[in-house]
Amino acid sequence: MHTPTKREGVELVRVSLGSAIVLGLERGALRAKPTTIYLMTYKEGKCTANCSFCPQSRSSLSDANLLSRVIWPPFPLEMVKRCVESRAKEVGIKRICIQTVNYRGVLTDTLYIVKELRSVSDIPISVSIHPLSVEAMGKLIDAGVERVGIPLDAATEEIFERTKGSLVNGPYRWRRHREALEKAAKIFGKGRVSTHFIVGLGESEKEMVEAIQWCVDRGITPALFAFTPIRGTKLEGLPQPPIESYRRVQIARYLIVNGIIRSEDLDFDEEGNIRSFPMSSSRLIEILESGEPFFTSGCPGCNRPFYNERVSGPLYNIPSGELWLKVKDEELKRIRSMLTL
Repeated sequence: MHTPTKREGVELVRVSLGSAIVLGLERGALRAKPTTIYLMTYKEGKCTANCSFCPQSRSSLSDANLLSRVIWPPFPLEMVKRCVESRAKEVGIKRICIQTVNYRGVLTDTLYIVKELRSVSDIPISVSIHPLSVEAMGKLIDAGVERVGIPLDAATEEIFERTKGSLVNGPYRWRRHREALEKAAKIFGKGRVSTHFIVGLGESEKEMVEAIQWCVDRGITPALFAFTPIRGTKLEGLPQPPIESYRRVQIARYLIVNGIIRSEDLDFDEEGNIRSFPMSSSRLIEILESGEPFFTSGCPGCNRPFYNERVSGPLYNIPSGELWLKVKDEELKRIRSMLTL
């Protein structure tokens, strides 16, 4: 078995503010508690990638403590490890997710963080990282990583290259990302690999749904974010997607992921918007009332409270069934109206 070793300087890890509060590292009130501990590799300065929507991007003028709209203060890894050991299961944590910033040595750092956490906890660990070699993915598995995520973010090659690839002098390429996801699905196994899509980067609903189907056909779990403009990024002036459009994509994702329909079964208008879903109104209403299409998508146990929305709303991703019950009537009224149910 591969045993990762500590690289000099690996002392700090970033912790999302909600996770820090749950672990007792920070004080604060939470409208919805995270059920996953979200960590991020620490480095001084920014990521070597140049994604237009990301505050960690090397050309971003955003606060280095941000990822999306969430604050990620740094803490000593030893302190985080002790808190995970003493509190994580007690407060209902179901998963640990390590987000990685791209820089030289990040794989070594990630392996060390995983090893340290695995020494005190058997909670499943996910890692979200850039495309890796087959050998590197094997090292993640040997270290104790249960699932890996490689974020595509964009639904089409054109949007990918324009927002995080060749057209912004970024290190990523659409083809390499998709090939890495396919390889990861073979190495980790189907259902243990995920990717994220950001709705609202300029794609049509049809393009997003087709990208979701591509993933499902390969055993890759697609999760959804709503684009969130962050001050200091290249896309700070781009608005969030209309909530009605996001809801349609969420419904389509749920139906496709659960094998109820395929993307080609959907009816789209001339602009690529979803016009209707291929099932009876009664069956669709039953699914919508459960709230499940609108819950945060991703790895099991991941709820990412308020990652891409303000607490005041609108809630693009609902973090819990309890919160769904509070907004259910308002959301169902909105959804029924847009689908003429």
